[in-house]
Order: sequence, then C-alpha cells, then structure tokens
Amino acid sequence: MIENPVIALDLSFFVEHFPFTEQVYGKTLLVTGATGLIGSVLVKCLLHLNRTKNTGIGIVAVARDRAKVQKLFPDSDIRWVYGDMTEPLALPVGGMDYIIHCASPTSSRFYVTSPVETINTALTGTRQLLEYAREHREVRGMVYLSSLESYGTISDDTIPVTEEAAGYIDPLNVRSSYSLGKRATECLCHCYAEEYGVPVVTARLTQTFGAGVPKQDSRVFAQFCKSVIAGNDIVMHTGGESAKPYCYTIDAILALFYLLFRGERGGAYNVANPDTYISIRDMARLLSDRFNPACRVVVEEKDGMGYAPVTKLRLSTGKLEALGWRPHFPLEEMFNRLITYYKSIR
Repeated sequence: MIENPVIALDLSFFVEHFPFTEQVYGKTLLVTGATGLIGSVLVKCLLHLNRTKNTGIGIVAVARDRAKVQKLFPDSDIRWVYGDMTEPLALPVGGMDYIIHCASPTSSRFYVTSPVETINTALTGTRQLLEYAREHREVRGMVYLSSLESYGTISDDTIPVTEEAAGYIDPLNVRSSYSLGKRATECLCHCYAEEYGVPVVTARLTQTFGAGVPKQDSRVFAQFCKSVIAGNDIVMHTGGESAKPYCYTIDAILALFYLLFRGERGGAYNVANPDTYISIRDMARLLSDRFNPACRVVVEEKDGMGYAPVTKLRLSTGKLEALGWRPHFPLEEMFNRLITYYKSIR
C-alpha cells in the first residue's frame, strides 16, 4: 500500500521516536475505533513498526464500516471485528495483550441529534471492554481515550488545569451526553481498576488533529484549513472566545503508549501540547496571517450548531511528562501538515 506522503512522514517520525519496541515485540493489540482518526493512524503506526522493525505485532481492530476499512487498509495483515460498540462484540476468546479504546463519536452535531447513542457508546462500549479485561487476565494494559470535555466549563485560564479539576456540566442539556458520558466512563474505568484490578488508564485528550483528518470533517480546525486552501473567508459561528491547547496526532499516539506502559492503574492523564494554547478567534487569525492573508476572519454567529459552552482550558501536562513523554509538533507545523495533506488528496 502506498501511503500519502504526509502520513508517510508521520509514520517514520513515530517509529523514530517510539521507545517501547521491546515491550510490543510479538504482542497482540486490540484497537477500537480503528477507522477514526486516532485509531486509524495508530493502526498504521503498528503496521509500520512491523515493516521496519520486524516487531511481529498482532493487530485486532474493531470497526463498523467495511467499505471504510477497505479504503484505509487494503490487504493489510489485520484481524477485523465488525460491530457497533453499543452492541456485544465478537471479540477473540483470549490472546489480547493490550487494549487501546479509541471508539467515540466526534461530531458536535451528533451529540445533539443522537445523545442516547453518544452516551451509550461511552458507557456501554467501554464496559464490555473492561469486562473483557477482567475476565481475560492476560490483558496487561488498557488505555481509554477520554476528552478534555470531561472537565466541563472552566473559565479561568490563569491557572493550569490539572487532572484533579472539575467544572460544571449541565446534566439537562443533550450536548452534555458527550462530556458527561466521558466523565462517567472515566469513573467506571477507575472503579474497575480499584475493585477488580483491571490495568486501565485514562487519557484525557485535548482536540487532536493531523494528516488523516477527512476533508468532510466539520470541526472548526478543519473548516478553517479548507477555507485557507480555497481562498475563502474564515467564518466563525461563535465569538471564538473558547480556548484550549491542541495536540498533533503522532504526539497523542506516542502518549497513549507512555500511558499503556508507564501510567498508573486507574489514573487519568491530560494529553496536550501546552504551548499550542489558543482561542478559536486567534486560531482563525493565525491561519489567515500565516497561510493565506487574503482570507478575512468573519463572525456570523449561529445557534443550534451543537458547540460546547465557552471554556478556557489551559491543560497541565506535568503528570504525563513525568512519565517521559514530550510533545514535538508546534501549532503552526500541525496546521502546515494538515493543509499539505488536504492539498495532496482529492
């Protein structure tokens, strides 16, 4: 399979900076959400390790869409399990050494139109994996991908947000199906770790992007990049006050392995590049200034888009960095790679 040039660069970077080759040698990993952004790039990273380091990693991947699997992974040596995370999965009876649980909806519009499915994917889907790890003691580690949205509304960005913080989430707002689903599932993971000894760790990811994000992605960073490429105005549907750090896909995937092999059982860790902290408004200005000054930044506020409440989450990554992880990609390089990727695909 011939990889996209930007993704090929990312895969080579991953292998060069991956410190756990010995730990994964000959092991089998179960990856859910394997056609989503993080899941698909993670699987490609494992395949690249096999090609370049002869690691002999076995890959069992969970997905729903067979056509998408064929498009992303033609003729790859992967064992596929097809199904929805809210339904019982036909997982192999034993043989899994590690689980990385990436499956999750990522569209704000979906959280609003399908809140029951959103919260069930988090709770029901994760519970069956926790039960699997409980019943199959050969599972040596599991990482659950949560989100910075589990923090809820925090508006003071003068103090870094550590893993002990918690902001307000309105339980009577359907948009909260995502953030409360993530928060409840984190608690479920911790409970399985405490009561049953399941070796699960939670990764609280900030918004993560990079080469591989589909062109049809509706999140603001993707919309802004497409506007820059087309030479259109960058249109914001809010005032752009919300601010947070971001993380490049490869940095986030490397972090997952640090958590898998060095994280504290039952613990949670922020995953972000603190140096990328920026508001939506300033992000739009950055893209215009650095990539296409002809694009104006225009505010056309619109209700009903499913956006999260205004938050200012200056995430602290000290806990993760104490394990040895460091981010490598600054924000401008993240956007440069995504824009280059979009220009290279149809």
